Amino acid sequence: MSDHRGKLLFIQEKIEDIMHYRAHYQTIESLLNDKMGYDAVLMSLLQIGETLHKLQHAPFADKLPIKGAYDVRNFIAHDYEGVNKVIIENIVRTMLPQLQHTINELLAQ
Repeated sequence: MSDHRGKLLFIQEKIEDIMHYRAHYQTIESLLNDKMGYDAVLMSLLQIGETLHKLQHAPFADKLPIKGAYDVRNFIAHDYEGVNKVIIENIVRTMLPQLQHTINELLAQ
């Protein structure tokens, strides 16, 4: 689990980075409308998706949104200008807290 643990900790760090960026803005919308904030969020999501993909064969992989996160990673990497901010907002608002909770549970085991 040590290699898996390191990857989970890295994902947790990237989620915390996004939450830190979010704290500097009054709303998620204002974060995503700021070029630097938007770029930072997308880069962190790209890293989360890539790292989750590396966990696809982990014994607990079924508890993680690996395919969806990797799809987001691919979309960001290959069609950066076509990224839908509404989808990114939903990821930041609802999916990242869920992922963070799941990772905390896995790390506690």
